[in-house]
Amino acid sequence: MTSDDDVVTLEDIEKAREVIMKSPLNVRKTPLLKNMTSYFPELDPSINLHLKLESLQTTGSFKIRGVANQMANLPQEVKSGKRKLITMSAGNYGKAFAYTLDKLNLSGLCLMPLTAPSSRVALIKSLGVSVEQCPTSELTSEVNRYVQKENFIYYHSFDDARLVAGYGSVAMEILEDDVRPDVVVVCCGGGGLVSGIAAAIKLSGLRDCRIYAVEPEGSRTMYESFQKGEPVTMAVNSVATGLSPPYAGKLTYQCCRRYVEDVILVSDNEILKCMSRLFDIGLVAEPSGCAALAAILNNKIPDVAGKRVVAVVTGSNVTLSEMSSYIQ
Repeated sequence: MTSDDDVVTLEDIEKAREVIMKSPLNVRKTPLLKNMTSYFPELDPSINLHLKLESLQTTGSFKIRGVANQMANLPQEVKSGKRKLITMSAGNYGKAFAYTLDKLNLSGLCLMPLTAPSSRVALIKSLGVSVEQCPTSELTSEVNRYVQKENFIYYHSFDDARLVAGYGSVAMEILEDDVRPDVVVVCCGGGGLVSGIAAAIKLSGLRDCRIYAVEPEGSRTMYESFQKGEPVTMAVNSVATGLSPPYAGKLTYQCCRRYVEDVILVSDNEILKCMSRLFDIGLVAEPSGCAALAAILNNKIPDVAGKRVVAVVTGSNVTLSEMSSYIQ
């Protein structure tokens, strides 16, 4: 699928997009809202801001794009029910994972951190996937136990080249909407989405486009990985639970180091203020979906004056009660 240097190739991304759009999972081409600068008076008016709304994607986030590609060719023993799939997720990948298994009439197990919103836990259970919760620090060992002792097959929630290729379809849609961005800003948890978008843009020939990953200050695994020069594992804590895996992926780190300009940090307060600002203009986004735009609104992305800037709003999986508690 790839060379030693590439996590994914442009051919991988193009093939993944064909698979995704032909899948029975109802993956959508999401809207790109252009010329949005006037909605945010604090911005330099010379910036040409566009918002890519993956928050309107099937299952409420971009994750279904990757899952549709990841599960396109399931092992026969899974299809027959002899073996089950297992994953770990704070919510959005788990929702897409459960949605897909439900469509395929298969069962599986999702391990979730104790910090996962109760609404996400209930939703995943409602789709027929079993859920077990444990401390974030124990997730990996629990997955390994199920794989080794119960013969489950593990599907990673972000560090998988099939996911990265699927997420590259977001960038292909941006380019097809007649936008040649100078800067693209993407929320970063495990790094799968920003890896796919960055690879797709650079491999499509936009070598001068700068792609930034944005993480919460309290969940800065990719940032610290960049500082150390290798993927790190660390304690994490943020209101943006979907951006808070306890480690950076090996494949996603490799891809980010190659194609991503830098990793930017935003505070939980900045994330929640951005969530409120989006709600004020009629857009619903969860905290994890707001990090990229929060970085732009707080002037953390360098050299954007006069530039075409795309921010990806990555998810909308938040209940009204959760939202009211966040932005009261």
